[in-house]
Amino acid sequence: MLDQVVAIVDDDVIMASELRQRLAGVTESIQARGLEMPPEDTLIRETLDRLILESIQLQMGQRVGVRISDDQLDAAVQRIAAQNRMTVDQFIDRLEEEGQSYASMRENLRHEMILQRVQAGNVSQRIQITEQEIENFLATEEGQALTQPEYRIVHALLAISPNASSKEIAAAEAQVKQVLQQIRNGRSFDQAISSSTGPYPFTGGDLGWRKLSDLPSLFSEVAPSLSEGETSAPIRSASGIHLVNMNAKRGGEQIVAQTKVRHILIKPSEILSDEKARALAAKLKQRIENGEDFAALAREYSKDIGSAQEGGELGWTQRGQMVPEFEAAMAKTAVNQISEPVRSQFGWHILEVTDRREQDMTQEVIKNKVGEHLHNRKYQEELDAWLRKIRDEAFVDIK
Repeated sequence: MLDQVVAIVDDDVIMASELRQRLAGVTESIQARGLEMPPEDTLIRETLDRLILESIQLQMGQRVGVRISDDQLDAAVQRIAAQNRMTVDQFIDRLEEEGQSYASMRENLRHEMILQRVQAGNVSQRIQITEQEIENFLATEEGQALTQPEYRIVHALLAISPNASSKEIAAAEAQVKQVLQQIRNGRSFDQAISSSTGPYPFTGGDLGWRKLSDLPSLFSEVAPSLSEGETSAPIRSASGIHLVNMNAKRGGEQIVAQTKVRHILIKPSEILSDEKARALAAKLKQRIENGEDFAALAREYSKDIGSAQEGGELGWTQRGQMVPEFEAAMAKTAVNQISEPVRSQFGWHILEVTDRREQDMTQEVIKNKVGEHLHNRKYQEELDAWLRKIRDEAFVDIK
């Protein structure tokens, strides 16, 4: 006997070879992490249960048409290779050196991506985060800690002995002043510090991302007032003279540049070549500049179903919401001007920028961050409940 069925799961079967392969992987993982191996019966039962749940979910994905294309799979492999600081070819070579099959790895990855989509599609809809929940969480100590701004500070200290003479102190102050002048002249903080030629060495370094409450009190007083890239005035302490550079900050006030725009999309098709689509977009631009109504032409010609009946209106947009080609054209088009035809993956666009503004999105960003946090906190609980439900509803016959 080469193989045998160990479980029937709805319209699928789990083979003994699948179970053996998974058990080998689980055993290797446990040993690599230095954990105690559970009893063999427990390990087999829990591994088979995981395979049964995966089979149920993969069948659900198949029924609703969840597909992972080769391009999506290639992109996922590239991300994994990059996370391991390798090229794709180096990653494949590493797998083969470890005795693993790249084809098998791709198929396992495809299954994992399908499982993630099936889970997200079924579990996320079970999670509802209300405005009141967000407000209640923001009022807690945990909520306030989560939404605090974060700062990445680079610190340099010129140590001065408590017994230093006035001449030594003056030399240290002159050295710090020279470094600050270099920074104001355009040199980076790191370069100015490392190239300092004064009599005293600088110490310090990158403090990493920290919330205001996690910063030393000496820095927490100055951090909120510094812009990104700005270096503080010299700060004296018992240790010496400090310079603080605000390398980056996140959270806090979120002022976002927004553009109000409308467009007309002409899609190439079997009867409209790409060149003819571009020519039609150019002709519509000329008609608008000659006085015809943009909205009327959008309703007649635009193939963007979402905006055509609204006269091409896309409303207020901000960076990252549109495809790069559209954003580039939008950025260089003046208010009340029509762009030249621009090609994107969707077809040919002409767009009109109708207004620009700076919008304070601080509260929206905070609420979105809290909503995501509460969603993630509920997700595992809801996922476990959903997995129990589909397991109870499935036909499973363990041989």
